[in-house]
Amino acid sequence: MLPPQACKKMQSWIRSRHLICAGNFLVLETLGYSTVERFSDCVSSLGGALINVDPIDKIWMGNHRQVILYRAKASLNTPQQHALKQYWIKYGSLYTRFDERSIY
Repeated sequence: MLPPQACKKMQSWIRSRHLICAGNFLVLETLGYSTVERFSDCVSSLGGALINVDPIDKIWMGNHRQVILYRAKASLNTPQQHALKQYWIKYGSLYTRFDERSIY
């Protein structure tokens, strides 16, 4: 994946509150493992590395179906003036859409 495409994809995850920045780390929470694989491609094309992927919870979808919530952590050197960091400051959130603390 080319870096401009990777930045666009990460910006869409920031707007949808799937991706948050914490220092030089990026945290993505999603229900699909294919999204984790795309996130890994985006991070590697921008010069970062995927640290780990953890299944953190099971979420009910309807009455009879549970899906796994994955949390992927990546390291990406984003100084304060980096375009992705500035985008997160403007449009991002401190909590992901699946975080229980964001409900309150």
